[in-house]
Amino acid sequence: MMQQYVILHHDHPEVHWDLMLEEEGVLKTWRLPAPPEIAPASDETSMNLTAESLPDHRLVYLEYEGPVSGERGTVARWDKGSFTLLEKKAGLYVALLTGEELAGRVTLQQTDQESIWDLNYTPFF
Repeated sequence: MMQQYVILHHDHPEVHWDLMLEEEGVLKTWRLPAPPEIAPASDETSMNLTAESLPDHRLVYLEYEGPVSGERGTVARWDKGSFTLLEKKAGLYVALLTGEELAGRVTLQQTDQESIWDLNYTPFF
């Protein structure tokens, strides 16, 4: 089943990117230190990032750009598209993303620290 995702550039409390995956009426959300992108001229075949899980967000963030209430900065869309969930179980998400910027496989694996996840992005090239 195709679902929507978005990656937002968020400037508060420090610059980061929020990966949001649509699931059961909410957006499962992880804070990323950088967008999961690989330069076309790079020899890299995948990218690893440390992601921090955040509380679920409202679906409005699939489309919203602008100031966040409560003086929590501003968000701007970096990528948007659809994804197919290949695998989901406790502490693991594997999805194929097809977006404006990204096209590839994302694996999110929870670490021993409950809120910390390892993200691996492998583009389709």
